[in-house]
Amino acid sequence: MNRFGKNNSIFHHLKMINLPIIAFIILVVLFLRGINSISATTTEKQKESLQNAVYRSIVQCYAVEGTYPPSLDYLAEHYGLTYDTDQFFIDYQPIGSNLMPDVTILSKH
Repeated sequence: MNRFGKNNSIFHHLKMINLPIIAFIILVVLFLRGINSISATTTEKQKESLQNAVYRSIVQCYAVEGTYPPSLDYLAEHYGLTYDTDQFFIDYQPIGSNLMPDVTILSKH
């Protein structure tokens, strides 16, 4: 048994070649998971910001006109509300002119 001699087995050569490949694959997977996490966080922040903008526009309309807006298009036309319709869906249900409308914002992705 030669402990200090070269190990010329095929297994040893394959292990030395595969080790960097496996490490690279692990790094790529971790990188992609990080990007997905950042993307999800960004989308959630955008949704929160849109929700604040919608409610702020609704309250501004009520303060100025004395009634809640009849539709989402009314807010867009008169109060400048804009959002990415490809990314978010807003369900706007007016209840009455003196009751706060029911607003639900959903992310399409």
